[in-house]
Amino acid sequence: MTIKEGDKLPEVTLHHMTENGPTPITTSELFGGKKSVLFAVPGAFTPGCSMQHLPGFVNNSDEILSKGVDQIVCLSVNDSFVMDAWGKDKGTGDKILMLGDGNGDFTEATGLTMDGSGFGLGSRSLRYSMIVDDNSVTKLNLESNPGEIAESSAENILEQL
Repeated sequence: MTIKEGDKLPEVTLHHMTENGPTPITTSELFGGKKSVLFAVPGAFTPGCSMQHLPGFVNNSDEILSKGVDQIVCLSVNDSFVMDAWGKDKGTGDKILMLGDGNGDFTEATGLTMDGSGFGLGSRSLRYSMIVDDNSVTKLNLESNPGEIAESSAENILEQL
């Protein structure tokens, strides 16, 4: 079953890079008591994700954060090493938390999986963005075509905040 607006996020452990290396963080630790923008991509360093989706959030991060958002989180079914390297490559700095869902646990628990095996990618995340308020999904923008960035764009999120 796919997560929908009004649902609570599933309790899953994800990983992000800190000065101490890959560090686990649960969804309740990450999203509890905060207003967050979460966007997910099929894969780090892939063309649409690298040329448009992530840069859109980097370029609009100040405006998004000025709308009462506590954090912007980028998630992909990649490990935290890859997500950290991608964030450094794209200049996310401390504006966007690059989060690895290496085993796809969060993606599977939310029902937002994509079968990329025809492209040698295996099980990946669909492209989407969401607004999360205290661990509850208040807005979900699931991309109708994962090769495009429209519904899940930073510009669309800005209109919804």
